[in-house]
Amino acid sequence: MIETKTLTCVACPKGCEVTVEYEGDEIIDIKGNACPQGQSYAEEEIVAPTRILPTTIRVKNGALALCPVKTTKQIPLEKMFKAMEIIGKKEVEAPIKMGDVLIEDILGTGANIVATRDMQEKL
Repeated sequence: MIETKTLTCVACPKGCEVTVEYEGDEIIDIKGNACPQGQSYAEEEIVAPTRILPTTIRVKNGALALCPVKTTKQIPLEKMFKAMEIIGKKEVEAPIKMGDVLIEDILGTGANIVATRDMQEKL
């Protein structure tokens, strides 16, 4: 059964409204993209969507209880909730420096979880 989905492209600043006709993982038609990046974005969103995961991780003996973190690259959308479970169970020890790898290769995606700010020890 052919389905149609309308997406707002985020591949460039134009924010084109892209319409994709597809059946399963097969792309039939893509309309509305003003650049080739829009076509690639739409194909990926239908076939294998990915996202950067920004969240927080618990900190033991930190100036704050949570430290902001993110993945070093996009991970499959289907693995986001499992990644959140893993991060939610993890606690790291202060001090932390921005860029420190707190979890390596989460779920075999090749993406590390890194700190996005410094975190000093509790005084």
